[in-house]
Amino acid sequence: MPLFIKPEKEQMWMFGGGITNFDINEIRRNYHLIVISMPKTPVIVDEKNLNKSYCFIPNSNETNEFSKEYVKADYLENYKDRANKVLSFLRNQKWVDNSKLIVAGHSQGSKVATLISLKNKNVTHLGLFGSNPFGRIDQLIREDRKSAENKKITWIEADKSMVDTYQMYRDSYNEDTLKKNPNLLAWKSFSRPLINDWLKIKIPTYLAYGTNDIASDLCDLVPLFYIQNAKNNLTYKRYLNLEHNFYEVNDDGRADYEKDHWTEVMNEFIKWTLK
Repeated sequence: MPLFIKPEKEQMWMFGGGITNFDINEIRRNYHLIVISMPKTPVIVDEKNLNKSYCFIPNSNETNEFSKEYVKADYLENYKDRANKVLSFLRNQKWVDNSKLIVAGHSQGSKVATLISLKNKNVTHLGLFGSNPFGRIDQLIREDRKSAENKKITWIEADKSMVDTYQMYRDSYNEDTLKKNPNLLAWKSFSRPLINDWLKIKIPTYLAYGTNDIASDLCDLVPLFYIQNAKNNLTYKRYLNLEHNFYEVNDDGRADYEKDHWTEVMNEFIKWTLK
C-alpha cells in the first residue's frame, strides 16, 4: 500500500498504512508520528493503479499481480532492517527526543514491530494490534477446522485443505521452489511464531485485539505464557464483538463498517504509553 493516493480528478490524499483511522492530532500532542513506506512501492500512486484493497498494481488490468520487485522484498527481516534504518536516522535529528521510542504494528505490522523491539535496544514500548502469536500459516489450519465444525465444508475437504497447506509451507523452505515461486517467501518469514519473541522482550508490551478476529483469537492464551515465565510486562485489552480491524460485528458475523473503533483503540494505547 502506498503512503499517498492520487485520484484522477480530486486532490491527492494521505493513506499512510491506514493511520487516517486514528486521531492523529491526539497522537501529535505527545509524539512525532512516523509511518514507514512499503518496500519497492511508490510513495505516491495513481488511483487507477490500486486494487480494491488499495494495493499497488503496476498493471491495472491485473488486479492481483504485484510487482516482482515487491514480492521479492516482502519478507519480515527486510521490513525490520528498513525500519531500523529509519529509526537510526531519526535518532540523529535535533528535533527528536530519544528518551522514548514507541513501536506499534497492526496485523502483519505487529510481526515487524516485534522484530524491531527484539533487535533494537532503543525501543521503550511495544504495541501489538490484531496480532497472531503463532505466526500466520496456522490461521489457515484453524479456518479449515472451524469451517468443518460449523458444517460449511466436510471434514474430508478440511483434511485435504490442511494437507495442502502443510505442503505449501514445506515448499516455502525449499530453496529451489522459492526461486520458482517467490510469493512463498512471505509465508515462510511471516509464519515465525511471535510468542517466543514476546517472551524475550523486557520492555512494556501492549496487546489489543478483537474477540471476533480469527487471526488473533489465540491471543487469549498469551497471558498463560507470561504467567508461566514469571513475566509481568504485558498489558492486554480484549475488545468484545470487534473484528480484525476493530469494526463491530453484526449477528450474521459480518463487519459493520459504520461502527468502527480504531480511534478508541489507539487513544487507549496512547494513554497507556503516558502512564
